[in-house]
Amino acid sequence: MNTIFSTEIKVRPDDIDLNNHVHNAKYLDYVQAGRFEQMINNYKMPMDEFIEKGYNWVASAAHIDWKRPLKLGDTAIVKTQMDSVNGAQCKVNFWIENKATNKLVSEGHFIYTMVSVKSGRPVRITDEIIERYSI
Repeated sequence: MNTIFSTEIKVRPDDIDLNNHVHNAKYLDYVQAGRFEQMINNYKMPMDEFIEKGYNWVASAAHIDWKRPLKLGDTAIVKTQMDSVNGAQCKVNFWIENKATNKLVSEGHFIYTMVSVKSGRPVRITDEIIERYSI
């Protein structure tokens, strides 16, 4: 299994919906924000480097199960883990916990597809990228 990395994200007022908890779509934003930070700090291959190499990532699919809400003032702990690579796609598992309670608030996975910046078409994930992300 690959390493699970964590990122803290503070719930902001603009994350809150009419039910006085974090809007469901924000959980996906939290994963994206956590992943972006982890690319820099943990994998040592930030988005800038992908773009310099002529690659970009698009989200092809997302699955999320919500367990309990986050509220204003909470801190989300976003945990992600590279699961697998298949051609141009990779699967990334995620878990979001409430820092104060250590309880799971949501979990799921994303399927990301690597694409050519030039053509916008999928490209096979290189062995170099697989190696750098297999930690």
